[in-house]
Amino acid sequence: MVKTATNLGRSGLQDWLMQRVSALILIVYLGVLLGFFWMASPIDYAKWHAFCTFSAIQYASLLVLLALIAHAWIGIWTIMTDYIKSVPLRLFMQMIVFLSLLIDFFWGIRIIWGA
Repeated sequence: MVKTATNLGRSGLQDWLMQRVSALILIVYLGVLLGFFWMASPIDYAKWHAFCTFSAIQYASLLVLLALIAHAWIGIWTIMTDYIKSVPLRLFMQMIVFLSLLIDFFWGIRIIWGA
């Protein structure tokens, strides 16, 4: 089994499982959003604000943000590992992706918690 520094020592099975679990989290959250849109129609700012500031939705949104970032990282890491053979170029591109996902994470926290 080949392990590199870029996958943080995880196995392929763990990556596969994490990506499937994160996809399930994203699908369930999408269902919650669609259910809200269907039940609260017509939607105005007051309903949307009340929904988004409900603490359970904020925690669920944080979980979804983490799942989305994990899902994206595993997918992008896999594609880059398969198609970019130059190790320095791949590491540079992975660093850019990692930094952008980190920025997205902190930006998402700011959006979710209204800071």
